[in-house]
Amino acid sequence: MLQATNLTKSYGDIEALKGLDMTVEGGDIYCLLGANGAGKTTTISLFLNFIEPDGGTASVCGLDVTREPLETKKLLAYIPEQVMLYGNLTALENLRYFAQLGGHDYSQEEYREFLHRVGLQSEAMDRRVKTYSKGMRQKVGVAIALAKQARALLLDEPTAGLDPKASNEFSELLLKLKADGAAILMATHDLFRAKETGTRIGIMREGRLVDELSTDEVSHADVEKIYLQHMHAGGHYAQEGAGSA
Repeated sequence: MLQATNLTKSYGDIEALKGLDMTVEGGDIYCLLGANGAGKTTTISLFLNFIEPDGGTASVCGLDVTREPLETKKLLAYIPEQVMLYGNLTALENLRYFAQLGGHDYSQEEYREFLHRVGLQSEAMDRRVKTYSKGMRQKVGVAIALAKQARALLLDEPTAGLDPKASNEFSELLLKLKADGAAILMATHDLFRAKETGTRIGIMREGRLVDELSTDEVSHADVEKIYLQHMHAGGHYAQEGAGSA
């Protein structure tokens, strides 16, 4: 559902992406790990068509995002570290607004059901979002993805700043979306959540995808060891039984 083919992007003299190839299928939770500046956010921004590539293509369900920007945006939902909602509107009003932007509309009861499915308390649905915690805002973001019938989700550090309970609840929501066949690409620094929730892990360093791991073939300790080796040595080492896919 998400495919990067030889994607390149520079900001002045800085090469942010150097020929990225990546595929995220339906039912995948693909976690991108890497230090700040590795190219994770640039990758997500290219899929969203927030920026244009210097070379290569980013496609959603076979559609080039630069050639079909409106169509591909209808297929995507985006959940950044700080979910951008209208603070003076309630959760229900935000949900209706963003669903309608994506070409969908529902009854009041159906909107409430979307919010109920993501675990938002009934009493909170009619409160202004500016009173919400970060975890509650993230839940509204997932409800918007459900209402838009998004085929793919792009997440940029969604669990940063969440307490352990809220982070666990968010991970459970992602697993439900995965079970429904969504393709999920998540940039994160959280190695534990990447192993616990992801189906695959991609490690980025200096604009390149230097390794891919299948999470059912590596332990938590393996993920940490492989990640740190790439960060320290630039990935030029022999993996011995690391389970790299």
